Amino acid sequence: MTDAIRLNDIVLYGYHGVLPEEQKLGQRFIVNVEISVDLRKVGESDDLTQTVDYAEILELIKAIVAGPPQHLIESVAERIAAAVLEQFPLADAVSVSVRKPSVPIADVVLGSSEVQIHRTRSSMS
Repeated sequence: MTDAIRLNDIVLYGYHGVLPEEQKLGQRFIVNVEISVDLRKVGESDDLTQTVDYAEILELIKAIVAGPPQHLIESVAERIAAAVLEQFPLADAVSVSVRKPSVPIADVVLGSSEVQIHRTRSSMS
């Protein structure tokens, strides 16, 4: 399948990180999500119930990023992917990237760090 819904450059504030300062002060995170879903029916019917409502997915992502702190952005990405596949049965697969634009590493200038994962419905069973 080549159909997809993409949610790009979602900027949210969260408290994820290994350092105590990260979990206390928080920082911005940038999330991108691509959901593989058959869009033929919704394209023909113009009926929201025939697709994945991305407004609902945005709320889910906001809840995870603003939710309980995780040490690693890998964990944040995994939680987003699992929740999308669990809560949206029309989604066949999901790719999630989570970027930390301000990485607090001493004596290093690092523009950002990012993880990207891809999960399918069959891999989550």
